[in-house]
Amino acid sequence: MENKKIIWVINQFAGTPKSGWGERHYYFSKYWKEKGYEVFIFSGSYSHMFKNQPKVENKSFTVEEIEKSITFCWVKIPIYSSDGTFSKLLAGLIFSLRMLFIPKKTVPKPNHIIVSSPPIFSSISGWLLKKRFRSDKFIFEIRDLWPLTPIMLKGYSRWHPAIYGMSLFEKIGYKKSQKIVSVLPNSNKYISKISKKPDKFKCIPNGIDETLLIDEPLADSHLKLIPKYKFIVGYTGTMGFANALEFFVQSSNLIDEENIHFVLVGDGYLKEKLIEMSNSNNVTFVPKINKNQVQNVLKLFDVCFIGRNDTPLFDYGVSSNKYFDYMLSKKPVLVSSRKIKDPVELSGCGIIVKPESAKAIADGILKLYNLPKEELKKMGNKGYNYVKKYHNFEYLSNKYIEIFNE
Repeated sequence: MENKKIIWVINQFAGTPKSGWGERHYYFSKYWKEKGYEVFIFSGSYSHMFKNQPKVENKSFTVEEIEKSITFCWVKIPIYSSDGTFSKLLAGLIFSLRMLFIPKKTVPKPNHIIVSSPPIFSSISGWLLKKRFRSDKFIFEIRDLWPLTPIMLKGYSRWHPAIYGMSLFEKIGYKKSQKIVSVLPNSNKYISKISKKPDKFKCIPNGIDETLLIDEPLADSHLKLIPKYKFIVGYTGTMGFANALEFFVQSSNLIDEENIHFVLVGDGYLKEKLIEMSNSNNVTFVPKINKNQVQNVLKLFDVCFIGRNDTPLFDYGVSSNKYFDYMLSKKPVLVSSRKIKDPVELSGCGIIVKPESAKAIADGILKLYNLPKEELKKMGNKGYNYVKKYHNFEYLSNKYIEIFNE
C-alpha cells in the first residue's frame, strides 16, 4: 500500500452493486485500482435510494473492504424520511461533520480527495481534510447544481435561510478546490461565474460499462407483472418530482390502442400518487429492482421513457444514468424535455417531445408504435454505439487520472 497513491471519495450516497444505486465511484474504482490506486469511499450508513442498506456497527465509522484496493467506510447518520426535507438536510450535515473527525488510523491519508455533491455540505469537509492531511488535490464533483436545483424546481427564494446557507458551502467548494468536475456538460456557464476560474472545470459525465455488470435475473414475481405480447413503453428508476412522471401516466389515459402498455419499475415518494392517477387497464407498477437486473427488465420493453420538467435548470445539461442503461439495452428512447443536446439528441437513438405535456408524450408513443420494427432497431443501435464510445467507465475513469497527474 505504501507504493500506491490513495484516493478518498466523499459521497454520502455512494453505493455498491449490492446497494442497487449510486455505483458511479465504485465502477471508477475498478479501473483506478488497475492503474495502481487504492480507493476509499466514504458513504452514509443509510440512503433512501438504496435497495439494500449496508450492515454497520454501532459506531461512527464502519470499514468494509468490498474487494482488494476498494474499501467503503460507512459514516453513521440518522435514518431519515425520504420526503422529509429537514431530516435529509440534517443527515447531510451530520455526515459532513463526522468526516472532519475521522481518526487518522481508520484509513490511510489521501493523496487526492474527491467530494461529490449533493449534499453540498461536504465541500467544507474536503477543503479542511486536504489541509489536515496535506493532500495533493481537493476535487469538487457536481452531480446536481445545489442550491440552484431547489430554487428552480421548487421555487425557493435565494434568501431562504437553508438556500443561503447552501450557497455558502457551494462557494467554498468552487473556490477552494483545485479542480471542479461536473457530470453536467453545460454547467461551466454557471459554475465559472462563482469560481472565477473557468480552467478549473472539467466535464466527466456518468457512464456505464457492460463488462462490469453482473447478469442478475429478474424474480418470477416481477416477471409475472409485465404483460407479454404487448408494446411496452417502460420507465425504470426513482418516482420523484424531477422525473415529471405524472405526464407520462396521464398520457396512458389518452391512448386507445389496447396493444400499448405502460410499465413503471421502481419506488419513490410519488409512487402512490402516480398509482392513483393511472388507468389500471394499461399501466403496471413493478417494485424496485437491483442495478444488475435493469438490463433484464429493459429487454422486455419496446420503448424506454425519460421525463423532465420544463425548466431552464436543465439547460446546464443532464447526465442521468437512465440514458446509459436505456442505450445499452439497444432500445429506442422517448424523451419529454427541452432540447438540450442530451445523449438521445446527440446519438439519434429516439425522439424528443415537448415537456410537461401528456398529449405530446402520447403522440410520441404512437409515432414510435407505428414505425417499422427495423427502424426502431436502427434507433436502438445508434444509442448502443454512442454509449459504448463516449460513456464507458474505463474511458471516463482515465479523464479523472488525467486530473490526478496534473
